Amino acid sequence: MKLHSLSFLLLIIGGLNWLAVGLMGLDISIFLGGMSSIAAKIVYILVGLAAIYELVVHKGLCKNCEKGMMEKK
Repeated sequence: MKLHSLSFLLLIIGGLNWLAVGLMGLDISIFLGGMSSIAAKIVYILVGLAAIYELVVHKGLCKNCEKGMMEKK
């Protein structure tokens, strides 16, 4: 469950970053030393890995998806 929580947090960070880029042209990588910095690359890689993890395990962890949320009631 800790991995799920961490991946969720990283996806929120990534989503907020894209929101800031879209609305204001502001990228969090500026605060990490720019796009080419090691820290920024690590953050982007972790966000990408979190997205892949969620794609693979989401249905088994999501209570709504387990119950067949998309099925007609």
